[in-house]
Amino acid sequence: MNLAFPWPITNGEWLAFTSAAITVLFGLALLIAPALSFRILRIAPLPGHPEAISEGRATMAGFYLGVGLCCLLTGQFWVYLALGFSWAFTAFGRLVSILSDKASTPFNWMRLVLECALAGLALAFALGFIA
Repeated sequence: MNLAFPWPITNGEWLAFTSAAITVLFGLALLIAPALSFRILRIAPLPGHPEAISEGRATMAGFYLGVGLCCLLTGQFWVYLALGFSWAFTAFGRLVSILSDKASTPFNWMRLVLECALAGLALAFALGFIA
């Protein structure tokens, strides 16, 4: 069995790789510094509830690291497709919140643009728009 790191070659692979790498960086930030990450994300655990920090380290960091690392380590378009759709649905959820929760803030619009970009980078490669 030959295990080799699938270094990106084409422009499309580089776009998808960039989306995955940024996702991994988000995951590392949440795993290593959840309190700082929460402040950046403008969310805060309730006093006396340390399980909220566990949620950042586990659920949030675990998803970002799991999917992002699978993309980086396998280079498979199906995994990039999962990453792209995950970011696309994240963006969709944020848009629904902006429109229905009166959450139209500059921060939310900036995050929406970032999430759409990360989705687009992965999906452009996975769906064959950019080879």
